[in-house]
Amino acid sequence: MQLIAASKMNRAQLMVENGRPYSEHMKTVLSNLSGVTEHLDETTDMPLLKIRPVNKILMLFITPDRGLAGSLVANLTKMAASYISGSEALISVVGVGKKGQRFIARAGQDLYASYSVPDRASLDDTTSISKMLIDEYQNGNFDKVIMIHSKFINTASQKTTVTELLPISSSNNENETGEYIYEPDPVYVLNALIPKYIEVQVYHALLEAFASEHSARMIAMKNATDNANELIDELTLDLNKARQEAITSELLDIVGGVAALEV
Repeated sequence: MQLIAASKMNRAQLMVENGRPYSEHMKTVLSNLSGVTEHLDETTDMPLLKIRPVNKILMLFITPDRGLAGSLVANLTKMAASYISGSEALISVVGVGKKGQRFIARAGQDLYASYSVPDRASLDDTTSISKMLIDEYQNGNFDKVIMIHSKFINTASQKTTVTELLPISSSNNENETGEYIYEPDPVYVLNALIPKYIEVQVYHALLEAFASEHSARMIAMKNATDNANELIDELTLDLNKARQEAITSELLDIVGGVAALEV
């Protein structure tokens, strides 16, 4: 299991490292571009940028399908439980991964939808999830969309993260400056760009989750292997000691018997 997890981990880490710069830069650019709404008429139709009073929240909860991944699943469920208990709004959950779906069912929360994604996921495998999140927010069924997943830091470290997907708010990043020219107009560009942005963020979150899962499982299985080998060595030593004691005892009995006969 350690070797299998290690082979999958290398591929997953490579996909995360290749996709992270694009995902992060797209997030920064779009966050700054969304500030254009401050200068538009209030009646402008940009539903994915409109901020509403938060009464209902849709949570995308990404977890592994299988266990034996150390504390990864426990950290994710702890974060989800903490967010749910600390929120005054009603929360419905979209589960990706059997571990998260089972946790939500046991906790008695509303499992709004569930999805299963293959290990070698492509963007096409996640577009149905992104489309559902966008439609639910756009139709006014929910006032906020968040995402809880594990972010890959390195092989030995994974960080549980809460990300707000919708609505998209403008950034206060002062490093991004300059004027933008929109063709044909800002509303058209942003309405076309935002769904693509959500698709990329969801897809990249799944890549981060897969890399975190395989890394955590590889470390957990390595520790289990090391512990098993250490236990085998200790038991082998104990067995050899017991065998030596038995042999010594038999030799003493033989020597004692011979001595008794000589007397």
